Amino acid sequence: MNKYKNLIIISIAAMLIACGDGEKSIDAIIATNDLEVINAKKVELINKQHTLLDEIELLDNAIAELDSSLSLAMVTTLKAETTLFNHFVEIQGSVQTKENIIIYPEYGGVLTQIFVKEGQLVQKGETLAKIDDGGLNQQLSQMETQLALAKTTFERQERLWKDKIGSEIQFLQAKTNFEAQQKAVNQMKQQVAKTTVSAPFSGVIDDVISDQGQVVSPGMHQLFRLINLSNVYVEAEIPENYISNIKKNATVNVYFPVLNDTVKSTIRQIANYINPNNRTFKVEVAIPNEQQQIKPNMTAILNITDYINEKALVLPQRVISENAEGKQFVYTIKKGDQNIFIAQKKIVTIGKSQHGVSEIIDGITSGEIIINEGAKTVKESEQVLIKN
Repeated sequence: MNKYKNLIIISIAAMLIACGDGEKSIDAIIATNDLEVINAKKVELINKQHTLLDEIELLDNAIAELDSSLSLAMVTTLKAETTLFNHFVEIQGSVQTKENIIIYPEYGGVLTQIFVKEGQLVQKGETLAKIDDGGLNQQLSQMETQLALAKTTFERQERLWKDKIGSEIQFLQAKTNFEAQQKAVNQMKQQVAKTTVSAPFSGVIDDVISDQGQVVSPGMHQLFRLINLSNVYVEAEIPENYISNIKKNATVNVYFPVLNDTVKSTIRQIANYINPNNRTFKVEVAIPNEQQQIKPNMTAILNITDYINEKALVLPQRVISENAEGKQFVYTIKKGDQNIFIAQKKIVTIGKSQHGVSEIIDGITSGEIIINEGAKTVKESEQVLIKN
């Protein structure tokens, strides 16, 4: 319609120019510097403009009645093709690590020395702090001396007993005394060892909680927080209705909103227990963390692959409609006269949907042409024009 309108305007403008050759030009009227003359010419042109617009509208109506193609709906199309379709379960989880602990003292006393600082990397078994033993080392030295004497006595009684010299009771007493002293010394060594605080695993000292010189007690005073970020994982709770689709080693895309980063991994563990309170089961996804940027309790979004179809027929959800009976349908096209096509409604069966597209199980075949833009406005058997 715009094409016809433009032609009409050009033709009428040419006629006006031809008819107006005998009249003064606009430049000549302006050159007179006569305000009354200039205003009069302006009013004349405005009246002509209104007349032209009214005449154009009449011509448009006549063209619309004569050219039926101008009233047809304009649509775009797309071709239904098979492609790889992955369906994901999107679940929120949090970062965890099994090596994130608070270290408490095993012995009560004054914290005499602290050998580490916050942020320091330590190895398993490395000494972190020392607690005053309160004289345990002196006691241990005395007990070791008594042990040495008990050992000598036992060895002599043992030789005499083998040579059938001395009584059995003397031999047994020496043996019992020696063994008792051994146990006492070992127990004391264990007590002394508790005055040395060591790292139970390799990691980073995240926080030094107690101060040097402070009196600490077992189970009451926190000394350090030790974290190993090399072995982090994401834990999430999955609704039980997905349990048949979620498999161990399934591909998982893990997105960390705070870091704006996505990591690809797999499920390493699936719980065998359903939580009766929320009807979910837990999964663990191992996360590589070479840069140590992923921290415990950080929020993560898991996209877990639960369905794959390598030759799926998929369509955008925007081209799929639903009728009063709850059935989904799309519009295909068939060739009509000249460049006019006819919309055909086809009932389809929908499979899984993901990210704005749906898997088509039945109803259309690969290669069919589907109405895209205009799919929500056309009707069955309506004639349409394609503007692809």
